[in-house]
Amino acid sequence: MRTLLQQLRSLIEREAAMHGPLVPLGEPESEDGRSAREQDGDTQAKSETATAATAQDVQNARSQPTPDKASRDAEGETATTDDAADGPADERGPTDTDENTTSDAASASPDAGDLPAPSTVSDTTATGSSDGASSAPSSPSDASMPNRDLFGNEVDPTEDPSRPPRERVGALVPDDAPYREIDSLADLEEWVAQNTLVPIDEDRTNPVFGVGDPEANLLIIGEAPGANEDEQGEPFVGRAGQLLDKILEAINFQRQDVYIANILKSRPPNNRDPLAEEVDAHIPILYKQIALIQPAVILCVGKVAANTMLDRRSSLGSLRGKEHDFYGIPLYATYHPAALLRNSNWKRPTWEDVKLVRTRYDELTGTS
Repeated sequence: MRTLLQQLRSLIEREAAMHGPLVPLGEPESEDGRSAREQDGDTQAKSETATAATAQDVQNARSQPTPDKASRDAEGETATTDDAADGPADERGPTDTDENTTSDAASASPDAGDLPAPSTVSDTTATGSSDGASSAPSSPSDASMPNRDLFGNEVDPTEDPSRPPRERVGALVPDDAPYREIDSLADLEEWVAQNTLVPIDEDRTNPVFGVGDPEANLLIIGEAPGANEDEQGEPFVGRAGQLLDKILEAINFQRQDVYIANILKSRPPNNRDPLAEEVDAHIPILYKQIALIQPAVILCVGKVAANTMLDRRSSLGSLRGKEHDFYGIPLYATYHPAALLRNSNWKRPTWEDVKLVRTRYDELTGTS
């Protein structure tokens, strides 16, 4: 073994004499003749030098004076203002919109260019102060700005659940309606008495506008005036009106505690069902009444009244016994008092319906 090693060494020395020193395997020489290990040593030395310089820079920075809090706050306010100026002036943040609107927005997959500019509310929140307090809206007029969805489109006020029912129902009144800006039931009633919208208005004896407490929390809506109502100018008089009074008394209401109105303000000939053009002409007046009264609960009596208010064509059996939403106002349906006079079997389900109304009324108004 020793002899073999001596021969190997002699071979290496002979090759070195002829060709120069051998380079270790795995460390090829660079163009300047230095091995990779030598280069790594230089790189490590440079890194250690840079680290030492960085440590010195940090030490020097710590010794510099720190800007005061007022300077930092001023810089933050400037950034907030600039960010807010990038978006539309009338844009508000998205709201917990209406479910349909929210569902449609969530299922859509628009391109990035379709998205609106960030709202001022989001900008001020993102750039708020370090103590976590949220910033105020950019201007006082934001509160009256139209709400917009995630894509910058104005939300239909009637379908915007963030608005109070008064605004949602009021938005149902056409923009060109002469009575749109009327702000009292008395003035609205006077306007109805002085104007004719459809032929039945010309043939009426008296307009039947409505009666009761102008600030009532329970609104009762019927279909149209009958002969007695047309003669007296008041809804629900005669036998049907007397039965309605008894129904109200059974759930601890007096007639003067509620407000009673009809969809039509004039009597159709022979008590026929209202025509579509008659409903179209008169129902915006009822919408205006609802917006002014601001009831907590609505009770529709009769299939025509309930279907008209809910924009449906359903049987009364499928409408009654449950709560419906009328632009943020709970709405219930039951039999018309005139129908109860013809069929006493409907009195029991009517009693069940009005008990639901009373329970919901108490929940919303805090009464018992």
